Amino acid sequence: MTATRIGTGSGGPVAGTALRPRADDALAARLARSAAAPDGSWISTDDFADWLDGRRRAHHFKVERIPFAELDGWSFAEDTGNLVHRSGRFFSVEGLSVTVGEGPFRHWEQPIIRQPEVGILGLLAKEIDGVLHFLMQAKMEPGNRNLLQLSPTVQATRSNYTKVHKGADVKYLEYFTDPDRGRVAFDVLQSEHGSWFYRKANRNMLVEALDEVPHDPDFCWLTLGQIGELLRRDNVINMDSRTIVACFPMDGAEPGALLPDAAVQSWVTVERSRHDVSVERVPLAGIDGWERDEHSLGRPDGRFFKVVAVAVEAGSREVPGWSQPLLEPTGPAVAAFVVRRIGGVPHLLVSARAEAGFLDTIELGPTVQCDPGNWRDVQAPPFLDTVLAAAPERVLYEALHSEEGGRFLHAEIRYLFVEADETQAPLDPPPGFQWLTPGQLNDLAQHAHYVNVQARTLLACLNAGAARLDDVAAEGPDDAGAGQLDDEAAAGRAA
Repeated sequence: MTATRIGTGSGGPVAGTALRPRADDALAARLARSAAAPDGSWISTDDFADWLDGRRRAHHFKVERIPFAELDGWSFAEDTGNLVHRSGRFFSVEGLSVTVGEGPFRHWEQPIIRQPEVGILGLLAKEIDGVLHFLMQAKMEPGNRNLLQLSPTVQATRSNYTKVHKGADVKYLEYFTDPDRGRVAFDVLQSEHGSWFYRKANRNMLVEALDEVPHDPDFCWLTLGQIGELLRRDNVINMDSRTIVACFPMDGAEPGALLPDAAVQSWVTVERSRHDVSVERVPLAGIDGWERDEHSLGRPDGRFFKVVAVAVEAGSREVPGWSQPLLEPTGPAVAAFVVRRIGGVPHLLVSARAEAGFLDTIELGPTVQCDPGNWRDVQAPPFLDTVLAAAPERVLYEALHSEEGGRFLHAEIRYLFVEADETQAPLDPPPGFQWLTPGQLNDLAQHAHYVNVQARTLLACLNAGAARLDDVAAEGPDDAGAGQLDDEAAAGRAA
């Protein structure tokens, strides 16, 4: 047999061709050092609250509800009733008709945000005193209850950074669009809320700066450990920052898992194949079960959410004033991972969630993800009672975080990790649920459309050290060997 020489052609070997490592093997260790740094070189964690309050006082912010008729540049289209911008850009609110094959709600219609353009969520990194720091922005979003939260370095739709609004340039955008300005650590498409967005995705990027980064007073450099500390506080780190941190390639150093990675991939494929989800875009006008008045579009039964309008003034944004529609949830939500130690390794009980706006049928979500008020008079989702009734010593992490403040008004979710035992969360879970290690979920988050945005918030809390699973109790002898499954048994469990 004649060997084929790779990199040669009719002219012989390619001279001067330098190969590069396929992966940055040092990145996980550098991220771990940053996560272990509770204070940074730019600002101390103790001083952060004063800095953020100073940025709040430095600018004028105002958000007020207005009737739809007072929206500037927005209107309900005569033919469809869709809520659209006169430029044809930004986003629109349209109707969606959904039919699913299982669950208490088999068919419904709803408004949904359609924004086909892909935005950039970019976090800039730089070593300061030998430790990775990340450039965060104190950014006002009209839907945040406290208005100002920490966003990534860049958080912009294509309409924003191409300046459809005729506003100022997006600061630091060049680090994410010019390959010569930084070294890309990762760049992955991730979904947004599948119940409220129609097939929306953003580029989640981490870029390490190659030169000196100019200072802007609304930005600060924080270590991953500082981000973790702030994730223990309510409504400080915004959703777009959390989803990027969830994609950090951390070194899990796990000795094994209940299911091998191939069996996990098989289970995800089975779940995507078995769910019947039929979705059709329909005119917003006349969608079943929704009524519109001059101030809102909502359901008479008060479930789920409303579409409302706001007028905004923001001195620190690219445009100082504008108006827009927002989706407003009608009640507080809960998102929680149930946790068990299996074979000596902490595992998370993930759910395969079919949401109308997903591109690929299902994504992996937390064990529980819902507004409990929407399930009155209907059988509650599995494990909701386990989470809501958990004793304080079983709650490993709890904090309130805002969702996308540029599209949702006062959308907040109580995020938790809750420890459970065999009686509450069996090793052989119901259909649609599976036990994964944090490392397995972290690996999947580095690929597009596997881990939903709520699960990514909880994963970010693990990556940054805000939530720790070290104290999850070891269980009885039956569970101690549960991680030692042979391939045949694991494949059967996945199926």
